[in-house]
Amino acid sequence: MKMMIKKLTLLLFFSLTLSNAQEQNEHAPPAFIKSIQFRGGPNRGVFPVVQLGEPVNFRFDDLNADEADYYYRIKYYNYDWTPSKLFQNEYMEGYDNLRIDDYSTSFNTLQRFTHYSLNIPNENIKLKVSGNYMIEVYSAYDELVFSRKFCVYENAASVQAAVYKPQNMDRFATHQSLHFAVTPSGTFFANPDENVKVVLLQNYQWDATITDIKPQYYSRNTLEYRYQAPTQFEGGNEYFFFDTKDLRVTTPNINYINRADLYESYLKTDIVRAQLDYTYAPDINGDFEIRNIMRPGNTNTDADYSFVYFSLAYPYELEENEEIYIYGAFNNFELNELNKMNYNPALELYEGVLLLKQGFYNYKYVLKQNDLLYKNSLSGSHSLAENEYLILVYYRNIGGRYDALVGVGRANSFELQN
Repeated sequence: MKMMIKKLTLLLFFSLTLSNAQEQNEHAPPAFIKSIQFRGGPNRGVFPVVQLGEPVNFRFDDLNADEADYYYRIKYYNYDWTPSKLFQNEYMEGYDNLRIDDYSTSFNTLQRFTHYSLNIPNENIKLKVSGNYMIEVYSAYDELVFSRKFCVYENAASVQAAVYKPQNMDRFATHQSLHFAVTPSGTFFANPDENVKVVLLQNYQWDATITDIKPQYYSRNTLEYRYQAPTQFEGGNEYFFFDTKDLRVTTPNINYINRADLYESYLKTDIVRAQLDYTYAPDINGDFEIRNIMRPGNTNTDADYSFVYFSLAYPYELEENEEIYIYGAFNNFELNELNKMNYNPALELYEGVLLLKQGFYNYKYVLKQNDLLYKNSLSGSHSLAENEYLILVYYRNIGGRYDALVGVGRANSFELQN
């Protein structure tokens, strides 16, 4: 009996250890939470990457418009988003689980909502170390409503990066290869093969990162990463866009606007571009910006919502295991029932509708087959496409207990190298 209890205890211990070591994903919000914006630093991005001490701003809308109480907590994670062993007082000065007290109700809009805003750091919280953070928003009933990632770095290393066309011919026209070098500001990294971790992202999207890359070679105290295959991304294509800053008039990609209980914006029908030649069109790489010129005032509370109708020309219905989604930062690149498209056999179109706040939006169509996401099977992939790349360099010193984000590099394929 004692042996059985011992075995069960060990099994419980190992199961808890494994569960605690799992990668933490962001918790998607319910349908009534909209327009989540998380900005910081001089550069636009889906999630903020700021220097330690720099402010970030976090805001969202609640379409229930009942001025509900929301509370926030901040968690710290390792480079791979597994839970850190640091205690809260080791990564944060102050205390969290506080109410978001900066909120206001919409003004003169058809869709009523409550707008919430939070700045970090603030009088209650100051972050003490660099690395990966997650902000979690809870209801008054202590239920997790949603969460979002953000990164804080320190200038302990410089990163030089450039985007090249791959040398292997089967990917020369469709992929982009990221080359970069990391130079510490002080002494050389101790045991860099094990202690330095690099994470590569394309257009600030966490769903397809490249990790576990070892330095190819050392040049004095610089770590060189000049691989071909290990650091390649599909080039993809430029995003479609629309602008609803004025819901009284149509804009280039909007066919028709109607005012019913709420505004309705009907976009032009898009086409599948997989077999078409690449054509450059400026975009913001899937991001969105809230803006409103219909009336003067505070854009955050005066911008209205409209139902945006999407349509994709597609001559036949997909297989049972295939689905098409509208994809963009408007919902943090999530796939759910709200942005899933349905087939209309009479018009030979896939159709979808989203409730979105006034602004400028990028979007594309992606294909999900079984449990695999194919971002570019409908839009095509081109090495000439403009993409923004982010290089996150983490370092855990010998005896250290956390992964410090010591350097951040950026590169854009607009300056593509051969």
